[in-house]
Amino acid sequence: MIHGMRRATNNMRTIGNARVRTSALRLALLTTTLAALRGAPPARAEGTTVGILVLKEHGVGSQALAQPYIDRFVALAAVQNGWGEAKGQYFTNRSAAEAFIQEQKPHYAILSLAAFLALRGRYRFDVIGEAEVSLAGGRQYSLISKSAKDLAGCKGKVLASDHIDDARFIERVVARGQFTLADFTPVQTQRPLQTIKKLVNDEATCALVDDTQLAELSHIEGVEGVRAVWTSAKLPPMTVVALPAAPAAERKRFQENLKKVCDAERQSACGEVGIVSLTAAGAKNYEAVVAAYGK
Repeated sequence: MIHGMRRATNNMRTIGNARVRTSALRLALLTTTLAALRGAPPARAEGTTVGILVLKEHGVGSQALAQPYIDRFVALAAVQNGWGEAKGQYFTNRSAAEAFIQEQKPHYAILSLAAFLALRGRYRFDVIGEAEVSLAGGRQYSLISKSAKDLAGCKGKVLASDHIDDARFIERVVARGQFTLADFTPVQTQRPLQTIKKLVNDEATCALVDDTQLAELSHIEGVEGVRAVWTSAKLPPMTVVALPAAPAAERKRFQENLKKVCDAERQSACGEVGIVSLTAAGAKNYEAVVAAYGK
């Protein structure tokens, strides 16, 4: 009889434990459902990392100096969007950025306009936003000179620039048919300041610079008399794109939250990587430059 009572007690405990497990499961399902209804970010599968690539060509500052700030910026974006793990990588040259895309399959990228145009087809970029940045240039370009009076005065002369490594972008998007690099004797420089030094030292008659370089002229010795003799139309800002690795629901949420990434609470992190603001955008915002650049 005692053994029978023990068996009955054990059976009751088993039933009780099963009921507890069932209740816990129901509670978990209810919590998940309520979180989804409230718009909470979905749980991310273990082992999935959301990668964000930042490619800022012709900018000020080195990759090593910028990387810690990119890490902080991406960490804040991860918390805001409910990403379990996230990794950001900063580059200043296109070839290194391409290697990262091929190897790491990032979900998102923030790119200089020229890089976006050159790589968009190959990596199937989907525009989801715009990034207003500082110390990067690229919104407007100018020909500057001490002796030439206009564009015609620069043609046939030595033209220094760190931007002429992408002839297609310069000729089709910046110049819009007003000149080609073959109209000059082009000299490729490696750094923004080096371009202006060539002009100051009379090693070049004209120089092609971006808006940031032009703004820095007043802080450089020996530039008296240097002025802009031709200026391009204003171009769109850096692009924020989603890559094929980003799931549709995730990219939609990230696009909706873009403006919040650099709000008052996170503004310092954005400022540290040179991002003034992020806003949602689409392919229409870049239609004109895409058409000018061509397929």
